[in-house]
Amino acid sequence: MQLKQKINLRARRKARVRKYVRGSAEKLRLSVHFSSKHIYAQCIDDNAQRTLVFLSTLSKECTDQKLSSNANGAAVMGALFGKKAVAAGIRTVVFDRGGRRYHGCVKAFANAVRDAGLEF
Repeated sequence: MQLKQKINLRARRKARVRKYVRGSAEKLRLSVHFSSKHIYAQCIDDNAQRTLVFLSTLSKECTDQKLSSNANGAAVMGALFGKKAVAAGIRTVVFDRGGRRYHGCVKAFANAVRDAGLEF
C-alpha cells in the first residue's frame, strides 16, 4: 500500500469518527495523537475552539522521563495527563482516538487516563 493511500484512508477514518465526537464546555474532547517518536494529548472545547489542557512528551513534565511512543510510554503519559486534567477541574471527557484502532498504545493511554480519575 502506498503512503499517500494510507494517509488518505486514515484521514477518512478520522473524519468519520469526528462526525460523532464533539467537545462542549461540560464534556470536553480528549484528543490523542501518536507520531513515530512522540505522544500529544489535549482536552478541547470545540464550541469555544479552545484547548484547556495540553501535554506531550516534549513538555517539561515529560522530558526527564524519556517517554517513547509505545504502549509503556502511553501508559505513563496517560497517568500524567489524567493528573493534570483532574487538577484543572476536568472530570468527564469524550475520547477522540484520531482514527486509530482502540488497542495497543491508544488502549494503554485510555486506561491510564481512566485510572487517574477522568470518566469517558
